[in-house]
Parts: sequence; C-alpha cells; structure tokens
Amino acid sequence: MDFIAQVINGLSTGGMYALVAIGYTMVYGIAKMINFAHGEIIMVGAYFAYFVSSRLGLPAPIAVVFSIVGCAVLGMTIEKVAYKPLRNSGSLAVLITAIGVSYLLQNVFLIIFGSASISFPRFLESGQFEFLSLKISYISLLSLILTFGCTALLMLFVNKTRIGKAMRAVSEDKGAAQLMGINVDNTISITFAIGSGLGAIAGIIYGLSYSLINPYLGTMLGIKAFIAAVLGGIGNIKGAMVGGLIIGIAEALTIAYVSSTFSDAVVFGILIFILLVKPAGLFGKNVRDKV
Repeated sequence: MDFIAQVINGLSTGGMYALVAIGYTMVYGIAKMINFAHGEIIMVGAYFAYFVSSRLGLPAPIAVVFSIVGCAVLGMTIEKVAYKPLRNSGSLAVLITAIGVSYLLQNVFLIIFGSASISFPRFLESGQFEFLSLKISYISLLSLILTFGCTALLMLFVNKTRIGKAMRAVSEDKGAAQLMGINVDNTISITFAIGSGLGAIAGIIYGLSYSLINPYLGTMLGIKAFIAAVLGGIGNIKGAMVGGLIIGIAEALTIAYVSSTFSDAVVFGILIFILLVKPAGLFGKNVRDKV
C-alpha cells in the first residue's frame, strides 16, 4: 500500500511537470524553438497569485485568474519582443535570447521581492481524502484533476477548433499555412499564451504543494519539465503529459526507496537513456532530413 501511496505522490508532482512540459512541447511543435524562459513563467505565475492574494487581499479565484491571464499576456509579450524578430535567425541566436529572457525575469523578481523564500497563500485546506486505506492530500488530488483536465481540454481545442487546426497547420508547414490564409503570427502568439497560462497553473500548484516560493523556483522545475517533454516526444501534447507523470513517479520512488540525494540523478539518467534508445521520445516520430 505504501508503494501505491508513493506512486500517487509521484503522479501529483508529475502532473505539475506535465503542465509545464505541455508549454514546452506546444511552443516547440509550432514555433520550432525551445523556450528556456518557460521555467521563469512558472515562477512569475506563482508570484502573481501571491501578490494579488497576500498583498492586495483579494479572494483566491481572482488571484488564480489574474495569474493565468497575466502569464498569458507576458508570454505573448515575450514572443513579440524577443522571439519574433529572430524568427528567421539561427537556433543559437534564439537559444541565447531565451536564456537572456530567463535571467531577466529572474532578476526582476529578485529586485522586487528579494531572494528569500516567502509563504504562499493557502488557497486550499491541507486535508486528506481517504480511498481504500489510501490517504491522498487535497493538493495531490487537485494537481491530478488539473493535469488530466487541462490536457483533455487542450487536445479537444487543438483537434476540434478552428484555431487548433491553424496551430496544426503551422506546425506542419508554416509557409503553406500562410498561403492558405492562416495568420501565422497570431497563431504563434496564441500558442505562447496557452503555454504560459498552463505554466501559471503549475506555479500555483507548486506554491500550494511546497508552501514557499522564491525567484529561483522555476529553474530546476523547468529543466525537469523539459526532460519530461523530451521523454514523451517533444511536440506531442499527450507525450508531454505521460513524460511528466513518468518523471514524477520515478522521482517519488527514488526519494522513498533509495535517497532524495539521487532523485535528480535518476531524472537526468532517464534523459540520457531515452536519448540513447529512442531520441524522438516515447510518442515522437523519427523524421529523416531530405538531402
């Protein structure tokens, strides 16, 4: 029974990774770039919710909505200001810019809030839900519901709506999509907005789970979520969710049965293993370059 409890803990943490990984995978799938500033968006989301709730004293639902909308607007702004001018540049220029944006966001919040960890407001009671002798915390349950719910809604959005079809078209061939009348710029901006909004939700879950937030929280969380996206097959939404859950379970089992010291090593070991065995990821497809 203890093993199942640890798996549930892993699924809860993995859900948070999955939400972030989906942001990575959407941006890569459509804009063909790795947004390494995405980890800092998570941090910004947590601080937005903290500021509205603790500093302004507004109710939790308003704080959550403000965080999601604020991060969506921030993601679109970053795309317009930092990434759009580099759309025809090499991948190295985009990579350096993404890292620069990441440090910029981190340092802005360091200046405003300082480097010390601060308490995140309690949006949720710290109780437990009992099911077949298993005790599942409300936060774990919320994390799982949000992960599966957001993934299902996102897949429905991508497959059934006009904007979602435009996203798939841009992902397949940007030039052809433009010739067919699709506004590529708007499609990419919407992608950044959705990915950043999901990052805000992950930031709030992080704050609820660990109770403390600081300007560095997005660094390791973002790296592990990126590994989850690679594991699932970057560019594949379902793969990002599965990858996140696998990373979360592997981390929880390592902490429970081996040592917390090795949890990060196991996660990075999974990345090395998947790159050696199946570089395209579990759900990715190998694409051969035409000569």
